[in-house]
Amino acid sequence: MAGGLFALLDDIAVLAKAAAASIDDVAAAAGRASMKASGVIVDDTAVTPQYVQGIDPKRELPIIKKIAIGSLRNKLLFILPAALLLSQFLPQALTPLLMIGGTYLCFEGVEKIWERVSGHHEDAAAKAHEAGLVADEDTITSGAIRTDFILSAEIMVISLNEVKDEGFLLRAAILAVVAIAITALVYGVVALIVKMDDVGLHLAGKSGTRATIGRGLVAAMPKLLSTLSVVGIAAMIWVGGHIILLGLDELSQYWSPLHYPYEWVHHAEEAVRDATGALGGVLGWVTNTIGSAILGLIIGAIVVAIMHVIPRKGGHGEHETDHAPADVPSDEKH
Repeated sequence: MAGGLFALLDDIAVLAKAAAASIDDVAAAAGRASMKASGVIVDDTAVTPQYVQGIDPKRELPIIKKIAIGSLRNKLLFILPAALLLSQFLPQALTPLLMIGGTYLCFEGVEKIWERVSGHHEDAAAKAHEAGLVADEDTITSGAIRTDFILSAEIMVISLNEVKDEGFLLRAAILAVVAIAITALVYGVVALIVKMDDVGLHLAGKSGTRATIGRGLVAAMPKLLSTLSVVGIAAMIWVGGHIILLGLDELSQYWSPLHYPYEWVHHAEEAVRDATGALGGVLGWVTNTIGSAILGLIIGAIVVAIMHVIPRKGGHGEHETDHAPADVPSDEKH
C-alpha cells in the first residue's frame, strides 16, 4: 500500500516536472515570438496615446482600458483562431499575408511622413479644432480598436511564423501567451505615458526635489509624445520593409529574381560585419535595418502615390475642368 502511494506520488512528481517544462517551453517560445514582433509592438505603443489627447484626464484610463479589452478580444477571439486554422490547413499563405501586412505598415509610415510634409494632417486638425469637433468616447474607442486590429494581426502572424513548426496545441498556447502578454505590456506602458503629466503636476505642487521632478515630467511629456510618434513611424517602415524583404526571399523559390533584394542587403550586412571587428554585430544589424527601411520607404511611397498623390492630381484636374466654364464671362461663353 505504502509502495503504491509512493509510486503514485513519484508519477505525480514526474507529471509536474513535465508540465513545468512545457510551461517553460511555452514561455520561452512566446518570448522569442514576441521579440520578432517588437517593431510592431513599439508602433502599437506609440500610436495609442494619440487617441486620448485632448480628453478629460479623468476619462483617459477608462478609455485605455476599453481599448485594451477590445485589443485582447481581437487577438483571442478573431485573430488567434483564424491564424491557427490558416497555419494548419494553408501554411503557404502565411508569407503572402505577412507581406500584405508589411506593405500596410510601410504605407502607414510613409503616409504619416507625406501628411507632415504636405501639411494635410495639420490642415485637417486645424479645421476640426475651428469647428469644435470633438469625437465621443465610443468613436475614439472604436477607431483605436480598428487600428489596433491591423497591428495585432501583424503581431500574431509574425509570432505564429516563428513557431509554425510546433504542434497545434503548443502553437495555440504560445500565441495565447503572446496575446495576453503583449496587450498587458502595450497598454500598461500607454497608461503610464498618458498619466505622466498628471503625476508631474501632482509632484510639482510639492516642495524640494519632488517639485523639480514634477516640473521635469510635465515639460518632458510633449517631447516624449513627439519622440514616440517619430519612433512609431520609423518602426512601421523598418518592420514592414524587413517583412517584405524576408518574404521576397522565401517566395524566390517560385521566381528566382525575387531573391535579389534580400541578397543585396545580406551581402552589405556581411561586409560591414566583417570589416568592423568587435562592433560588427551591431553595425551589421544597423546595415540590415537601413536596407529594410529603404525598401519600406520605396514600397510605402508607391502605395501612397497610388492611394493619394495620383488620385489627388487627377481629381484636381477634373475639378478645374468642371468649373472652368463657370469662370468665363457670359459674353465669351457663346
